[in-house]
Amino acid sequence: MTDTHHHAVGDEPGTDGGQSEEAVLVADEVSHAYGDLSVLEEVSVSLSAGEVVALVGPNGSGKTTLLRVLAGLLTPTAGGVSYRGPERNRERGYLPQQPAFRPGFSARETLAFYTSLVGGDPDELLDRVGLGEAGDRTVEALSGGMTRLLGIAQATVGNPPVLLFDEPGSGLDPGMRRQTWAVVGERAAAGAAVLLSTHDTLLAEQFADRVLLLGDGQLQADGSPAALTDEYDRDSLQSVFEAAVGGESGPVGSMGEST
Repeated sequence: MTDTHHHAVGDEPGTDGGQSEEAVLVADEVSHAYGDLSVLEEVSVSLSAGEVVALVGPNGSGKTTLLRVLAGLLTPTAGGVSYRGPERNRERGYLPQQPAFRPGFSARETLAFYTSLVGGDPDELLDRVGLGEAGDRTVEALSGGMTRLLGIAQATVGNPPVLLFDEPGSGLDPGMRRQTWAVVGERAAAGAAVLLSTHDTLLAEQFADRVLLLGDGQLQADGSPAALTDEYDRDSLQSVFEAAVGGESGPVGSMGEST
């Protein structure tokens, strides 16, 4: 496994110069149902400062619902979520699967609105996600991939201690997908706890510190990529995924998530 970020912990002003093992966000036996349809069942997860956690599971396994519960956008049917990180103007940044922005504004103006609320430099944020040359484009003139990158920039405004990304690499070409993971690593290096859902098991194996395998609304496994491949006696995370949740593998990054 390639670790690309922990060596840089503390490089950014305002961080404590070391990775904290303290949990900054904890979900305790969270369940969620839409009417009679149970989507999550007693899922317990903790996220620590400075770590990248990949959430992997087949379509309909509950990944989006879990992310929305962790982000505070959905109230769990049972269980609870507690934020235990430092006090900030913005505790959690969230990237939905299909970010949308008010039309008629440029990418730079869009970020300037958010930075006016919690601080930050729009141009620095654009550069962070590889959109430095696209700042003057209106949001409706951005490609789907660029819109997703702008969503990642928006989620990181104010440097929230917890970042929750729903399929950040979906719809991106391989180069932009790696750029996304680089941003994720850089945010973790600066002390954030990052959880992202993904179907890209190759990049998860390479960049994630921990992997959560979700199947049928339940947490099937939680561990480092190396620990999971050892536990399941498999040679790749994709193989572990298939063994643990019976996941169907398709074109990397092409699968959507609706629940």
